[in-house]
Amino acid sequence: MENDVLMRFYRSYSREIYLYLYGLCHNRHLAEDLMQETFLKALLTLQSADNNIRPWLYKVARNLYFNTYRTDKRVVSGIDEPEVIETIENMGKEATNGPLDKLLITERDSMLYKALNRLSGKKKEILLLQYFSGLSGKDIAGLLGITTENVRILAYRGKR
Repeated sequence: MENDVLMRFYRSYSREIYLYLYGLCHNRHLAEDLMQETFLKALLTLQSADNNIRPWLYKVARNLYFNTYRTDKRVVSGIDEPEVIETIENMGKEATNGPLDKLLITERDSMLYKALNRLSGKKKEILLLQYFSGLSGKDIAGLLGITTENVRILAYRGKR
């Protein structure tokens, strides 16, 4: 593969894979390491990937996270909340006109982050994949090994 193609591939998916991993582990350094490892594995096994590479990348990232969690739970235990709020702010989601707008957006993002962290495993993961990664119910079902109906039900319960 050419260097230019690899850089476009990395730029296209690195931010969303990082945010997904960060949402799972709440540790900036671990999320960065797992993201790098995800892309390394992707490059080594790219030919065996499905036609839709995006859900496949999420599956690789998810498997790496759970393998790390199983081997060393201490590494995955830290929650550094201010960092995720800063990351969300820096994504350029919304333009702010003044300090009040920025404060309101920060407060909303903080409340959303805290609400997501109160959810159990699959509900939280489905909402992360659905709203922050933009994956379809079918892709999420394939990634998590459940039915699309189950994805819909867990997403509904998580939102409640």
